[in-house]
Amino acid sequence: MDRKTAKIQGFNIDLLSFKDALNYITDNIINNKGMHIVTVNPEMIELAHKDKFFSEILKNADLVVPDGVGIKIALKLKKIAQEQVPGVDLAKELMVNCAKNGKNIALIGAKEDIIKKAEENLKKDIINLNIIYTHNGYFSEEEESEIINKLAELNPAVALIALGAPKQEIFINKCKEKLKQTVFIGVGGAFDVWAGVVERAPEIYRKLGLEWLYRTIKQPQRFKRIYKTLPLFLFKAIIESVKK
Repeated sequence: MDRKTAKIQGFNIDLLSFKDALNYITDNIINNKGMHIVTVNPEMIELAHKDKFFSEILKNADLVVPDGVGIKIALKLKKIAQEQVPGVDLAKELMVNCAKNGKNIALIGAKEDIIKKAEENLKKDIINLNIIYTHNGYFSEEEESEIINKLAELNPAVALIALGAPKQEIFINKCKEKLKQTVFIGVGGAFDVWAGVVERAPEIYRKLGLEWLYRTIKQPQRFKRIYKTLPLFLFKAIIESVKK
């Protein structure tokens, strides 16, 4: 696939629909072509401006899909109509396609009870889902090396990493050299959703791109984090959109 992208504050964002992204990634999974997918949001862009190593990881990712509504707004300011591609939904549909095509997956991240409950619920929801490895997100550097070696031994078709940014992207970057046939995607807090401890926003919020608002109402502690990054990101997006 020839990548059609738009640059937002120095970072390429892939311009494709949810369906096209799902089909493209699924084709790579079926054909054992490894890749790193980033589901990007404004907080990650702002972090990348401050962290050169993380910036390089984003720039070298194989696919960068617009997860956060702020990215969608930034593209719209450039007169680019792009739908959101929520990472939690994309990852879930990829698991459905893995089950259909006999491909296995690994889950890494979150607390032990969360990942176990997520695994249990996912197996109930998705017929024939083959989860061959799980590990919680609390591990030392030594344990990290053991996890990567275990992944290399098992060679999962897909690895969903829920460590939060930038930790999950850095972990994936370490894995890529040894797992060239694995599709990696960082999924942030998705395990909490699949475990049933965090409620997804009602559909109307998602359609309006306001899932972030619903989550902030439900989890007020998120406000401080969003307040620090979203206004600055949008201000930069406005300035960028008017530059020639």
